[in-house]
Amino acid sequence: MNEIEYKLYIDDVIRRVESARLRVSDHHIVKIVAVSKYSTSNEIKKLYNIGQRAFGENKVQDLEKKAQELEDLPLEWHFIGNLQKNKINKLLEINPALFQGLDSLELAHELQKRLVVKDMTLDCLLQINSAKEESKHGILPEDAITTYQTIQKECPNINLKGVMSIGAHSDDKELVKQSFLTTHAIFNKLEGATICSMGMSGDFELAIECGSNMVRLGSIMFNR
Repeated sequence: MNEIEYKLYIDDVIRRVESARLRVSDHHIVKIVAVSKYSTSNEIKKLYNIGQRAFGENKVQDLEKKAQELEDLPLEWHFIGNLQKNKINKLLEINPALFQGLDSLELAHELQKRLVVKDMTLDCLLQINSAKEESKHGILPEDAITTYQTIQKECPNINLKGVMSIGAHSDDKELVKQSFLTTHAIFNKLEGATICSMGMSGDFELAIECGSNMVRLGSIMFNR
């Protein structure tokens, strides 16, 4: 696929995002984060050259490597993976624009300690396990509001911007939809929350229709 064909292909992805957005409201804005975890720095550059700016990685070492290789480009890096405590300092050295996987109060407290030492703040999203699946990280829906408020109170160096979740792992569209609606209902109850990050390559249109204003698109953005 040459550059022109690739741009036309991405334009079609954006059109699908736009169509889903307009089904919600003319005023509903959706941001695309291109998940580059299986992509090279050159592939990221190609997507950058046709207008994409926000990219997400799910391993700290991969984020570090690509951020260094592409430091001459004004990219907005998101960390979207599970964060192990022994990788916190490394993540803070990279200083991503947004950490999308804050999945426990325990992790929040550990993050807060390191942020204080480094005299930093970090924008984060609380991860909600809206489908209550054992294979997924995150706060259970019934605990999400209390946990969010506790982090706001006890972790002043963490700037909570909203929530994220992964749709139910199911071929049943209604189950997936319900998991998105569960997360969005929580988002609506959180004072000051501005980001509801839901939806990936296979379900982003449904996620947007359920209220998502940030989608994490991997394979579809890199034509895999």
